[in-house]
Amino acid sequence: MNVEMIQALRELERDKGIAFETILHALEDAMAAAFKSWWRQQHPELDEERVGARAQIDPETGDMRIWIQELAETEDGGTEVVSEKEVEVTEEFKGRIGAQTAKQVILQKLREAEREMTYEEFAGREGDIVTGIVQQQERRYTLLDLGKVEALLPQAEQVPSEALRHGERVKAYITEVRKGTKGPQIVVSRTHPGLLKKLFELEVPEIEEGIVEIKAVAREPGHRSKIAVASREPAVDPVGACVGPKGSRVRMVVNELRGEKIDVVPWSPNPAEFVANALQPAKVKEVRIDPATQTALVIVPDYQLSLAIGKEGQNARLAARLTGWRIDIKSESQFEQEQRAAVPAPAAEAPAAEPVAEPRAAAEPSPAEPAAQGAGGDGPAEGQGAAGA
Repeated sequence: MNVEMIQALRELERDKGIAFETILHALEDAMAAAFKSWWRQQHPELDEERVGARAQIDPETGDMRIWIQELAETEDGGTEVVSEKEVEVTEEFKGRIGAQTAKQVILQKLREAEREMTYEEFAGREGDIVTGIVQQQERRYTLLDLGKVEALLPQAEQVPSEALRHGERVKAYITEVRKGTKGPQIVVSRTHPGLLKKLFELEVPEIEEGIVEIKAVAREPGHRSKIAVASREPAVDPVGACVGPKGSRVRMVVNELRGEKIDVVPWSPNPAEFVANALQPAKVKEVRIDPATQTALVIVPDYQLSLAIGKEGQNARLAARLTGWRIDIKSESQFEQEQRAAVPAPAAEAPAAEPVAEPRAAAEPSPAEPAAQGAGGDGPAEGQGAAGA
């Protein structure tokens, strides 16, 4: 070690952000281990388990001092230093072994620092999107090259209908960043609803500026999605801002998601209105809300029933996820039929009673009371258009 080495370590601290003391302590530990090994080669008669070494490097001049230690075993199975004496550091050790050891330690610390810096760079980006180049594709995962590091795209986070090609650029949503033995491991997703939200934030300036807010997102990756938006300024149409001129903004998002259909609907604080909006493009006639069961009974025109439910119940299912309400869809005729069936027919009139001889002082008989009619309930049973939240 010399003054030039100390200056080089100071440069590393400024350029790479590695603390000077960290490298210096690591060099001291490495030099002590290397000198112990070299000392054992020079004195093969010594017991390896009873010999230790301690190194000290002057932070100003780079001068190195080394002590050979005598070790003893403690009662708990550890070791303790019984005595130590300073020994001369030969030129042979300084020139060959010392230089090689210092090089290895510095390179190792550089790698560790780069990994730590990369981890710190991505650790705060969970919930953000990144653009990567498709690299290695395996049965269980796909690797995306992000530049400084590779991201892992598990098979479960891939859209089944998407065919990712080698060298292709794709955007993905960061779900997890964790430390690994070979650097940070970044897990990304192409199916997460957050990807849809972030893509709209990139394409719609009003969302980035906070004028338009994304209230809820529901997604079936590769098929169809719904997004509810609201405006903080009355003069701004949130749906129009997200769709863009001639659909240009939403088209960019659809292209990035490989043709996934997207419904942009207005959010409303009124649950009934929000449920009706969420079922677009179907037209809704009436929505009856039951807060106790978190259920919404939706009545639609007969010709709108299949559109409201959607193919295999997809539209109703996405609307339920978007609003958080359990949605039960019925057509007008079905609802009216169930309402009529719930009201019982009037009871038949009772036959007239035979006259009975009354005493002369008795009052005239009171007229007979009509038979009571049962009240019909208005709670229809669930129909074929039910969707669970």
